Amino acid sequence: MSIVNRAEAIKIIDEWRADQKTIVFTNGCFDIIHRGHVEYLRKAKLFGDILILGLNSDTSVRRLKGESRPYQFEQDRAAILDAMKMVDLVVIFDEDTPLELICELKPDMLVKGGDYDSNSIVGANEVESWGGSVKTIPFLKGYGTSKLVEKILER
Repeated sequence: MSIVNRAEAIKIIDEWRADQKTIVFTNGCFDIIHRGHVEYLRKAKLFGDILILGLNSDTSVRRLKGESRPYQFEQDRAAILDAMKMVDLVVIFDEDTPLELICELKPDMLVKGGDYDSNSIVGANEVESWGGSVKTIPFLKGYGTSKLVEKILER
């Protein structure tokens, strides 16, 4: 299983770096996995050799999305993401933003969804400060957790 804590992630990433692997980082809640998530992660993986996913913990999701969320527990979300062939490592974080995790892991590239502009991406300045880059990926139209929940509730 590739669901690890921060200390384990740092050790693994050091080994990948020694092998000259390009480390890509993205993050999110990934509360209900849908096709939009899959396409986003597939495209993010194309930017490098290794894709690390920072996953908001249950308490972090609750603070960001409200008391009714998450719909799935962090270990369930992590297991689903870990099963995806494009995700190499899942690291759960408890903060509201992944900034601390990004600074600890020091990825070569930070990737976020198209609803962000490069000036509002948490960790962008830090990644660029050590020579890394920041990319955005447009969302797949018609897909989103909120839309999916609305559709379920309509039935």
